[in-house]
Amino acid sequence: MKIHESQAKESLRKYGAPLLKGRVAYSVAEAVEVAREIGSKVCVVKAQIHAGGRGKGGGVKLARSHDEVRAHAEKILGMQLVTHQTGPEGKKVNQLLIEEGCDIDHEYYLAAVLDRDSGRVCVMGCYDGGMDIEEVAARTPGKIIKEFFDPADGLQGFQARRLALKIGIPARLVNKGASLIQAVARCFVEQDASLLEINPLVTTKDGNVLALDAKMTFDDNAIYRHVDVEAYRDLTEEVPAETEAKKYDLSYIKLDGNIGCMVNGAGLAMATMDIIKLHGGQPANFLDVGGGASKERVTAAFKIILTDPSVKAVLINIFGGIMKCDVIAEGVIAAAREIKLKIPVVARLEGTNVEKGRKLLDESGLGIQSAKDLTDAAKKVVAAAR
Repeated sequence: MKIHESQAKESLRKYGAPLLKGRVAYSVAEAVEVAREIGSKVCVVKAQIHAGGRGKGGGVKLARSHDEVRAHAEKILGMQLVTHQTGPEGKKVNQLLIEEGCDIDHEYYLAAVLDRDSGRVCVMGCYDGGMDIEEVAARTPGKIIKEFFDPADGLQGFQARRLALKIGIPARLVNKGASLIQAVARCFVEQDASLLEINPLVTTKDGNVLALDAKMTFDDNAIYRHVDVEAYRDLTEEVPAETEAKKYDLSYIKLDGNIGCMVNGAGLAMATMDIIKLHGGQPANFLDVGGGASKERVTAAFKIILTDPSVKAVLINIFGGIMKCDVIAEGVIAAAREIKLKIPVVARLEGTNVEKGRKLLDESGLGIQSAKDLTDAAKKVVAAAR
């Protein structure tokens, strides 16, 4: 689950992270009102969408007067903001963060992520922060400084100070920098985040260390423990099909291809997408109905796939263990009849009640093609999609 910059900063503020004054605005008039409340000579008008690179896309502007705040707000609010993380379709801006300006001395990069290799949390930083951090990491990975810690122990003070020094924060500001780094580490662990990124972290000419931007994503499996985090969910920023899938406890991710995939098990989903690509096709989604799906969940899953206009064919690849093949077949038939199926469907079923499931599909009158194995299924669905 992703949240907006303004919400990430609310979370960080609870842990004592130093931040600039600011507030969200949902209209041009409110943006000007917030700027007046802040009372700063310089304000920043920031588009609030779930994507990075907003500055390069024209979604972050400096304003040196209330008239400039109004002009920027009129231009940004409602625009379809395109960045390297939104895709060519972009995202509509429905809200702005109006924040006071500051006199920046230097921009750094700071982030906390889970490191699967060590089984610990990694806090990383870099002297070169800002919009081109991806290029810095790709070209000069040695500039990224890392500290690891066990979540049960927390990031120690000496680690935070060491990281602050190594990324180049001036010695006179190291303690302030270390304090911010520890606040980020605590927030990351206690909020069950999967990413907390400060880009940029800045030092100012008047001797402060500030989190100028903030990006957070959370572990969906832990959201139930955080009612406050759940309240941050912005459904307008999420793919409608993915939101619908969550209602039925389905794992669904929209992709760019034209072949819908319905499988049971994440490993089988990955293998299915791989073999589709091997035979020249492009998956339109990752959809896992799980090991113990009911007829209702299967029906919902199939409907979600078929409501995607880019899907030209569907591959159903089910291994029936806990999940019985006849239950899958019943769900597929129910959904196909309700939606009035008009695209080709290829089914490869194996496992518990497989013969019963195949018979149900064959006798459904829906023209669903059976496949003898996964290779056969992939070849048939790629040909059907063409």
